Amino acid sequence: MALSAAALEVGQTFTDVLVDDLTRTQIVQYAGASGDYNPLHTDEVFATQVAGYPSVFAHGMLTMGMTGRLLTDVVGDGRLLRFGGRFTAQVWPGDTLTAVATVEALTEVDGGPVVELSVRTTNAGGAEVFSGTAAARLDP
Repeated sequence: MALSAAALEVGQTFTDVLVDDLTRTQIVQYAGASGDYNPLHTDEVFATQVAGYPSVFAHGMLTMGMTGRLLTDVVGDGRLLRFGGRFTAQVWPGDTLTAVATVEALTEVDGGPVVELSVRTTNAGGAEVFSGTAAARLDP
């Protein structure tokens, strides 16, 4: 669903469940797709016995990528001008992640409408795991 500038207002929010019950298989599939085989994400024995974590955990970029899907679902493919953020907590197997994008501003850039968004992704317990911002071109 690509939105036009006329359909948006500051403070408007968009929410999506990005993943329900993240599996270890999904984490390993992301490792294969990204080429990031850090054993913290793929090797239970290393993650628990060597590194001292309770389990393997998801790549930060997996969380960011899933969060980005909400943004492109809202503004449309090929419209993001920028998207960045920070990873604020680990994402574990079994987590359910929900993202909320909020319209922060509507501006004009090079004669065309642009939406400024903040985005926050949380786990089922309400803990923030990713926080960021984005900007996207819109139709008038």
